[in-house]
Amino acid sequence: MTDWNAIVHEYGPVVWQTAYRLLNHEADAADCFQRTFLAAVELAATCPVRSWPGMLKRIATARALEQLRNRYRPAARVECLPDSPLADRLAPGPSDLAEAKELAVALRAALAEIDPAQAETFCLVCLEGLSYADAATALGVTVTHAGVLLSRGRAALRDRLRAFDPSNQHLPGGHP
Repeated sequence: MTDWNAIVHEYGPVVWQTAYRLLNHEADAADCFQRTFLAAVELAATCPVRSWPGMLKRIATARALEQLRNRYRPAARVECLPDSPLADRLAPGPSDLAEAKELAVALRAALAEIDPAQAETFCLVCLEGLSYADAATALGVTVTHAGVLLSRGRAALRDRLRAFDPSNQHLPGGHP
């Protein structure tokens, strides 16, 4: 018998962090959190779970990416910048914060547009810090296939995020 209270207590923070990192919205992250554990209950009833953290991260990533796709498909939305904290000499300036927020929004939108397997692999390896082997296990593919998915995902994201590459910035009037 699976002790779901213990699993939620132990792995809940990891699921929340995974969902919130991708969604950057508390209500969406809470919905993703619930949907992740619901899917885990259904999955655990059909087969034994080899790695709870790997499985839960994979489900949370997949559910968060689904929500991102739903968020960005209907129409692009503009978000206001948060109130800036008190100035600190070592803290990033307002333009740095704005640029980071714009990049995060663009990354979320780009993740929603690329192939789901590539997006999931990118999130597991680059955002969650899983090794290729752990990501491959979570995805049910070989390590080589995980590497190919990651490489293709990075290339697709690079194409979509080219506007944030400083080397692509041009001066007014069309002169590089």
